[in-house]
Amino acid sequence: MPQGTLEVLLVGAKGLENTDFLCNMDPYVILTCRTQEQKSSVASGKGSEPEWNETFVFNLSEGISELSLKILDSDSGTADDFVGEASIPLEPLFMAGDLPPTSYNVVKEQEFCGEIRIGLKFTPDSDCDREFQVPEESYGGWKESSY
Repeated sequence: MPQGTLEVLLVGAKGLENTDFLCNMDPYVILTCRTQEQKSSVASGKGSEPEWNETFVFNLSEGISELSLKILDSDSGTADDFVGEASIPLEPLFMAGDLPPTSYNVVKEQEFCGEIRIGLKFTPDSDCDREFQVPEESYGGWKESSY
């Protein structure tokens, strides 16, 4: 897996299950890339069709293969309600370098419960964008030696 910078554009979501009974929910997203975690602003009163249009930046190191998103409803006085989650594989991004805002399925208890729209951009580290290549003269080995 390449090393570099992952830029995430959190656009919005639609079709989310409203977890508040009396009013529209106040959703926010926790974005996680292995041990790095960032939180969006709370879309107060936006209910099941929130828009954020926020950008987040993560530093990617070896072995990071997905971005995890967890959508929660901010509740004052009680624990925040879990709305749903999405996992975005990063392999297609490493191949393309840039993915325009795309809708990804949000699931809760393995059931579809809406979509979240995310744009992704990957910028490789300048010293890590060269592929490791074996020099041509290193084909021989101990079997070809004179011993």
